[in-house]
Amino acid sequence: MAGSPKLMKGGGRAEAAGEGRSCDGGGTRPGWLEGVMGPERGFFEGCRHHSDRRKNEKNIFCLRCCLSLCPHCLPAHPSHPLLQVRRYVYHDVIRLGDLGKLIDCSYIQPYTINGAKVIFLNERPQSRSSTNNKGSANICFNCDRILQEPFHFCSLQCKVDHLAYQGEDLSNILRRFDESDFSISQFEGLRMDGSELGEEVEAEAQQHMMSNTAATYSMNILEDQDGDPIDDQEEGGSS
Repeated sequence: MAGSPKLMKGGGRAEAAGEGRSCDGGGTRPGWLEGVMGPERGFFEGCRHHSDRRKNEKNIFCLRCCLSLCPHCLPAHPSHPLLQVRRYVYHDVIRLGDLGKLIDCSYIQPYTINGAKVIFLNERPQSRSSTNNKGSANICFNCDRILQEPFHFCSLQCKVDHLAYQGEDLSNILRRFDESDFSISQFEGLRMDGSELGEEVEAEAQQHMMSNTAATYSMNILEDQDGDPIDDQEEGGSS
């Protein structure tokens, strides 16, 4: 594709300090991208504004305010574009169909949860034994995690950090998106106690944590060399 950044193996993680946080985008990382990947987002922590309410975990991200929200925060963001975050084996993920409208997700290895492809937001620790035994395996350009072919990155963070380290203009992978695709209407079935959204996320986590072998999974996944689930039918990660 013309204008696509070149993918070169090697390098390291780009430093986030001092980089732009404008929600309007540009040559630096837009605020929503920093916000959705950064540790300060606190996804699945209790919302301090609704600490007395049930189901107050922050599992929604406002793309306009660059803030993580709980279901009780939604009335304060009625016309804002909202992104739902899910939890998968203790890591934050976003559906590829949603994230792909915001940024080019090609070469990021997707996984499948309940029939939907998802992308991990951040790199995941890998056991030393798995790293030492990787040999000629296909690995993440940024963190050396073992991947399936033809993918180059294990997470959104790894792709963004690698391209930034290589000096690429991140605006080349950012996409103009229609805010109506992320409207509050996607949460219309959500009760104010947040039960539907919360239970969906909890059910997904419990389903995977209670599965001891690939044969017991209700989803079509396999185990990779260090015990993490990998879909064996994934194709390119672009949407």
